[in-house]
Amino acid sequence: MAVATDDDDNPGPAGVMTGNLRTSRDGLMLNLDFTDEQDMLREMVRGLCEHHASSEAIREIEDDERGFPLELWSQLGELGLIGLMLPEAYRGAGSSMLDGVVLFEELGRALAPTPLLESAVMSAGAILRAGSDSQRSELLPAIASGETIVAPAWLEPDNSYGPRGVQMRAEADGDGFVLSGTKVLVRFAAAADRLLVLARTGDGDGDVDLFLVDRDAPRVSVEQRFSVSSDAQFRVGFDGVRVAAADRVGAPQSGWATWSATMVDAMTLAAAYASGGAQYALGITVQYSKDREQFDKPLGAFQALAHDMANARTATDGAKLITYEAAWAIDNERDDAEKLAAMAKLFVCNTFRDSTAMAQQIFGGVGFTLEYDIQLYFRRAKALQLSYNDTRRCEEIIAAAVLD
Repeated sequence: MAVATDDDDNPGPAGVMTGNLRTSRDGLMLNLDFTDEQDMLREMVRGLCEHHASSEAIREIEDDERGFPLELWSQLGELGLIGLMLPEAYRGAGSSMLDGVVLFEELGRALAPTPLLESAVMSAGAILRAGSDSQRSELLPAIASGETIVAPAWLEPDNSYGPRGVQMRAEADGDGFVLSGTKVLVRFAAAADRLLVLARTGDGDGDVDLFLVDRDAPRVSVEQRFSVSSDAQFRVGFDGVRVAAADRVGAPQSGWATWSATMVDAMTLAAAYASGGAQYALGITVQYSKDREQFDKPLGAFQALAHDMANARTATDGAKLITYEAAWAIDNERDDAEKLAAMAKLFVCNTFRDSTAMAQQIFGGVGFTLEYDIQLYFRRAKALQLSYNDTRRCEEIIAAAVLD
């Protein structure tokens, strides 16, 4: 099926409906028929996850300081999947965002923990957009292969996801800068070789810069924090950490613009991860409702439960489609890509959380026990809802696009 959209707030003149086709003013059409290569990619990643990210492997890695299976990371690197969306000039595959969605859907289906989003999408994306030639040539090939991991240090205690949430200071000092402050929810910091740090260099909303900092640099402290999702999250302190001017990524005070552009990709792929998880969680819930009997009939035969699962299926199918549309908008460099990415992140992660909460009710008390997989998905869904731009930040981005 191929679909094209222009502005859903202005139907009619925006496009012409013909069967399954809607042609927009610019002539672009969203094609939802996956190619043979994309189907092969999906099968390959699913096979990798079955071997290296089974539910037993996911349980074993919970609260682990490294936070991901080395075998899975190694295989992703050998198959060129870490650098899937990075340019070929930097040892990437140069693939599309829709290819990335296929990859992340399968990782989400298995809840596979990897620093791929943090290192190869967020950090690498910022370096690709704004980094110097030396930063790109040094870091991007190593990130694409998985040899180097760069973890973004962005969020701060009690601060928002917006530009004003960055209050950590970078003070000019001679030919460099001194960083002082605290970052939280820094995923995979213990496994990272370098950190990409957002720090304020002025008083304006967007007066933020990006700095590359060695994880083992003097006066950098890394302390693990344990969360409901049992993933690898850290509190990172910077106590007067010196960095050279060459370690700044991009022009002065351009960091937030770079970061906002990078987060369009990150939100879309986080939505894809959530979409894959929601689809799988609903699948095992439907199967359980068929197998588990109460009062001499399967749980799925009870109308209220059947309606809950029907509503969840409707939402998960819609979540999948809006994620594909966001990826298509990015690939086609559309002006509404940021809005669609935020909509996808908001809707899909809320759907993941709500559908797994419903699933817990169908499983009943056993659903909360460690032996059942549904509790893994329920806990990860809540953490994902709060990550990579939370609900409030996504709403702010969408509102700005709609009202402007």
